[in-house]
Amino acid sequence: MSQKIVVNEKEITIYPAVEKDQPLILLNNFSGDGKSIRDELDKLNAPDMNFVSIGNLNWDHEMSPWYCPALSADDTPCTGGADEFLPILTEKILPAVLENLQGTPKFIGLAGYSLAGLFAIYATYHTEIFERVASMSGSLWFPDFVEYIEQHKMKRVPEKFYISLGDREAKTRNKILQTVQENTEKIVAYYQSQSIPVEFELNPGNHYKNPALRTAKGIIAIF
Repeated sequence: MSQKIVVNEKEITIYPAVEKDQPLILLNNFSGDGKSIRDELDKLNAPDMNFVSIGNLNWDHEMSPWYCPALSADDTPCTGGADEFLPILTEKILPAVLENLQGTPKFIGLAGYSLAGLFAIYATYHTEIFERVASMSGSLWFPDFVEYIEQHKMKRVPEKFYISLGDREAKTRNKILQTVQENTEKIVAYYQSQSIPVEFELNPGNHYKNPALRTAKGIIAIF
């Protein structure tokens, strides 16, 4: 049975572990309550975990590290609110979630798809809380993000670190989005050169193919 709580206007859905003291995975979610991902985790016989979906996010603001203009005429700009949201996540949402779990998590992981995948990586440079990180089809096309990574140091290197991308995500007319695979591979190569343990997976399809399944696979990979 899932449990729903509201913290700072964010809609938190907790899918508790069967046993106590099991790992906690936080997922910033674009829409919905995370049930489609929980279902995929079950289909894949995922390890026992506390899975938490965080919804009602101001997506283009709270998941973006700095300003980025709209990618198209019908899109909205990213307005760089990650530094505002991270303390809400770590100081408000996380304590409220922990109060509703059995025991103490063996580890706390952060996962995200698309802009939330970008945020998951960015968060490692600003907090030591997340011991494991999964970024699925992360928006690593984001301007200047490769340079940011090369010029900054993580607060805590994840024990397990997973990055994935669809093999057709770069096949787009948008010049900025076309950089996503090149940038992702640059970031993975940089981490490998720094002896940061990272697993990279290229999935078939574009950005919108099987996001729930890709997210579940990424979460399992950090166990």
